[in-house]
Amino acid sequence: MLANLRAARLPQAPVSPVLQRKAGLSGRLLFALLLVGGLLYTAISLLADMRASGLEPQLGLPLLVLGVALLVALGFEFINGFHDTANAVATVIYTNALPPNVAVLLSGLCNFLGVLLSSGAVAFAIVALLPVDLMLQVGSGAGLAMIFALLIAAILWNLGTWWLGLPVSSSHTLIGSIVGIGLAHGLLSGNLDASGSDWEQLLKIGYALLLSPLVGFVAAALLLLLLRVALMSPALFREPEGQTPPPWWIRLLLILTCSGVSFAHGSNDGQKGIGLIMLILIGTVPLTFALDHSQSPAQTAHLVDLSLAAEQALRRTASPLEAADTRQVLIDYQRSEALSPALLPALGTLVGDIGRELQRHGSLAAVPQDAVLALHNDLYLSASTIVLLNDEQLGLDPEAWGALQAFRVQGEALTRFVPLWVKVAVAFALGLGTLVGWRRIVATVGEGIGKERMTYAQGASAQLVTMLTIGAADSYGLPVSTTQVLSSGVAGTMVANGSGLQGKTVRNLLLAWVLTLPAAILLAGGLYTLFSAFL
Repeated sequence: MLANLRAARLPQAPVSPVLQRKAGLSGRLLFALLLVGGLLYTAISLLADMRASGLEPQLGLPLLVLGVALLVALGFEFINGFHDTANAVATVIYTNALPPNVAVLLSGLCNFLGVLLSSGAVAFAIVALLPVDLMLQVGSGAGLAMIFALLIAAILWNLGTWWLGLPVSSSHTLIGSIVGIGLAHGLLSGNLDASGSDWEQLLKIGYALLLSPLVGFVAAALLLLLLRVALMSPALFREPEGQTPPPWWIRLLLILTCSGVSFAHGSNDGQKGIGLIMLILIGTVPLTFALDHSQSPAQTAHLVDLSLAAEQALRRTASPLEAADTRQVLIDYQRSEALSPALLPALGTLVGDIGRELQRHGSLAAVPQDAVLALHNDLYLSASTIVLLNDEQLGLDPEAWGALQAFRVQGEALTRFVPLWVKVAVAFALGLGTLVGWRRIVATVGEGIGKERMTYAQGASAQLVTMLTIGAADSYGLPVSTTQVLSSGVAGTMVANGSGLQGKTVRNLLLAWVLTLPAAILLAGGLYTLFSAFL
């Protein structure tokens, strides 16, 4: 598969001399200090949270597995930084708006801030794509096999395409890995239809990944044509001469859009790493991270009231379930999405059991260690079932439906939380990744897509469209590809400017985009099957 790409490999050495500049000794020392500081902060924060929950860390295999898994997850975000974020700095570098070192530092800082200020919606949208029955085993060997297969497959493909200088989508890679794990899990469990995956959510994300490059291409081309009509300045539509910077206002726009693209990339792509790290923490240290212990006793009591009210509302609609495995009924519904007479009674029973469990212990802190993960799984299973029921015509009265939705929202608040240190760790990894390895991708975006060098107006148009597209996707919780949107935007401006496209580069990009999903599916599926045999 990679042989075809290798044969048409993009130039290894950047053409522009501006890309030949290397970081000095002081810059390398600063990078090393930030890297060590970020890792120490992550380790100290993790141990502090564990001790605060009453769990004393012990040196041994479990702590080693946790540490390795976190390093791999942060490594994925680090690679994501120099693989995807290089697109954000390509336009400001090639239009001489900023020197490379300044552009990369600015992009890294904005990525950092984007992760810190992210909503978390994308993180849990990614997690929701994994098979529900496998998510309920996140603390088992199958759960660890899922996590390691997902991360290693994504890292291998990202590194391989980066080495070839191909700016492919980390979002495509990650989602392909999720599909591969779903298929492999279905095969191993006797279901060949990737049972348990939220295919409606997967289709929604697939549309976003497919349409966003088209939006980037068309919108950037139209914006460039609009600028040509509105601005009577021919210099804006010609290649920069030497190291001449653009006019101050277009330079300011380029810097602002570079910052915006980097911030949007951090707030969108950074959340993928956050979701994966929370999976690792829930599976390996459930007592500390399966439930949000920062919630007040009043919030816990409110959840108890909502769960009992939802149970009573469902009992008025459906008779109680007799002698059946309530959880298995809900898991079967997740797999087949086929309604059965036992579904609503089973949901009502599970929701009521959650309330009685919390009521019996009185507070989250009093929930026994061996019951924390089970309570998290029950909340996750009931909430995902309620979400799946949104499209069903159940004929529930408004009071029953309202009680279910209120319980779901409060239950998700208990399980869908992100400690601040996790955001900081991912922000460090993504920001530091921006500082290294960016030259290959920048050379492709800046010099390989069009037959002529990028003009000031082209850079501004492509970046502005990319910033707005990713920002809109983030607000809807949709993971889109910075790489695809910006590369398509650059291509659109080249066509609109009459510069033409380099057929070889475009074919390679399209080939890489087409191969990313099947390659990630095969890699992740194969690794999950392999790891499942040993874990």
